[in-house]
Amino acid sequence: MNSVRNNEIKITALLLTATLALGQQPAPGSTRSAETIIVTGSFEPLPLEESNRAVSSIEVPTGSGLTTSFVDYMHQDSSVDLQQREVDGVQADLSIRGSSFGQTLVLLNGLRINDAQTGHHNLDIPIPLASLDRIEVLHGSGSTLYGADALGGAVNFVTQEPRAAELRFRAAAGNFGLNEQRMSAEVSDPRFSERITASRDASSGFEPDRDYRSSSTSSETWLHSGMGATDILIGGSDRPFGANQFYGNFPSWERTKSWFASVNQQLGQNTDISAGYRRHSDVFVLIRSQPAVYENNHVSQSWQLALRRTAEWKKNIVFAYGATADRDQIDSNNLGSHARNRGAGYANLDLRYLRRLSLSLGVREELLEGGRSEFSPTIAGALWLRSELKMKASVSRAFRLPTYTDLYYRDPANIGNPLLKPEIAWSYEVGPEWNHKGIISLQSTFFHRHDQNDIDYVRNSPAGPWRALNVQQVTFDGIETALALSTLKRSERFQIGYTILQASLQPFAGMSKYVFNYPYHQAALTWSSQPLSQIALLSNLRVVQRVATDPYAVWDLAASRAKGRFRPFVQFSNLSSSHYQEITGVDMPGRSAVAGIEVVLARQGRP
Repeated sequence: MNSVRNNEIKITALLLTATLALGQQPAPGSTRSAETIIVTGSFEPLPLEESNRAVSSIEVPTGSGLTTSFVDYMHQDSSVDLQQREVDGVQADLSIRGSSFGQTLVLLNGLRINDAQTGHHNLDIPIPLASLDRIEVLHGSGSTLYGADALGGAVNFVTQEPRAAELRFRAAAGNFGLNEQRMSAEVSDPRFSERITASRDASSGFEPDRDYRSSSTSSETWLHSGMGATDILIGGSDRPFGANQFYGNFPSWERTKSWFASVNQQLGQNTDISAGYRRHSDVFVLIRSQPAVYENNHVSQSWQLALRRTAEWKKNIVFAYGATADRDQIDSNNLGSHARNRGAGYANLDLRYLRRLSLSLGVREELLEGGRSEFSPTIAGALWLRSELKMKASVSRAFRLPTYTDLYYRDPANIGNPLLKPEIAWSYEVGPEWNHKGIISLQSTFFHRHDQNDIDYVRNSPAGPWRALNVQQVTFDGIETALALSTLKRSERFQIGYTILQASLQPFAGMSKYVFNYPYHQAALTWSSQPLSQIALLSNLRVVQRVATDPYAVWDLAASRAKGRFRPFVQFSNLSSSHYQEITGVDMPGRSAVAGIEVVLARQGRP
């Protein structure tokens, strides 16, 4: 314990000496300018620097040979905890500010991706990485904006219409039998644009029964008419993987498939309507070599419809309002067949005064099947003390509905509870933000979240099964800080973020499975550079200490040719070969390397 405490003190002293304590700015090497427009954390698009919520925007460069999956980008945010069971996002749980994997909402272009079966599948993103333009992360409650599940925050994967004609091919190979193939094709016209992407990643695994084979494809079409823009997206993914030790001491196997379709239609300048459909299947075999012993088959489906409208009453007063309808259902040999419907109405008033004060007042009433309702208000504001310095603060309420696994699942190691209540949380945050001409920025956010009826799995002995129950009260307190520096030409950027988090739990008998697996300390240091016009470099170092564990560090480094038709690249992961587990009992791989080449055929795009 003394060594753990000494390491903890060293980590804290080192980072505090650097005068850091979290907040989030765009990530180095993948950061937008000061005029970055975000669509997450507000009811209308606005510049990132004008947001009165803690939001980070991480650019996903087209065809970058510096990264492999969305996980590489999200690791740059020190308030985001990705607890991977397998690398490259094959199977990972997402947490923000200590939330459980079910308390974070995942969105794709503002539409819900969260899985009604279990939060373990929320990051089954149904489109390839090459389809994405950026990843926006809302820190703190988002139920007023998006409804259920956004207790800790929300992650919005955002696509963007292409501006040129381009064709890309990519192939790579590496340790543990890794091989990957990627393709993207884009065309662009003032009235019609199209992007088609496909990817395949496979590995024989660094341990027995840790192999995987992931593939995904998508098509997105943009049309422009006198009525407004139309965006049509269709995507799907298939992920079979060895799940050795993933859910207990078993050599398991799993295969998930995801299909997603959405359409967004603008109706003039101030109104738009969106519709989405998601289908997700999950085949789980407890003992891979003996599937007859225990096998689960689940199919979940969800439908969603959203109508949004904004009205500018005066130059500095904007009123936004709308309605949503959602339905989800599941058919499972273990969980049974269930369905539920809900609808919501919301309204928000944005007030801005001479660029010195902004205030947002939002409310949402969610009507659940069976007569229950959830009211989710938010008050958020910012006060500019100087042109480059402002204070932000917010208060909000959020809720989460139990998944079907929480309610009905049963296997030799886990037992659900059909009497579970919805989770409720009140969140509070305050902190300063300083931004000097987009060259240097520093911000800190102090936050507090008070949860009621958190869903956890508890057991009374190491040999007993985990049983789902509501924990009456849990509180989370923390501070998050980020410092970002960039050169005037933005060819080099440095960012360091640090989050401290502490939870207190109402005493109860038994051992907790999920609530106390959060990172007590987490730091992320990212450096990107393009020292020569032809070469791009990216370094990312994470230092993590989870509750009751020793700290570990993971360092990734990558280099690629940044221009030209032929662009070779190399990526190194876990250079220090640290031994670590993000999920208890599930080892992560040591040092590995990937090398490959990307071929780019492009022509000049429209402005």
